[in-house]
Amino acid sequence: MERLINVHIEKLPEGYYLATSDALPGLIAQGASLTETLEIAQDVAKQLIAAMAERNRFVEYFPVLADEFDCSLVLTR
Repeated sequence: MERLINVHIEKLPEGYYLATSDALPGLIAQGASLTETLEIAQDVAKQLIAAMAERNRFVEYFPVLADEFDCSLVLTR
């Protein structure tokens, strides 16, 4: 089952991207590109959720991915 977790993306002065999430405390990911940062953020989110589940602290509060939704698409030149 796929779920959505909102992340905040910030481009740092050094040129790297930083991803954090208010929805999933502890999610912090940094990468050289937006794509890399999002991939790392996805891996970190999976690990955080697995750790929460082991401690019976995971609550199914992340919305299930709907059959239809809007999403931003990032294009590179």
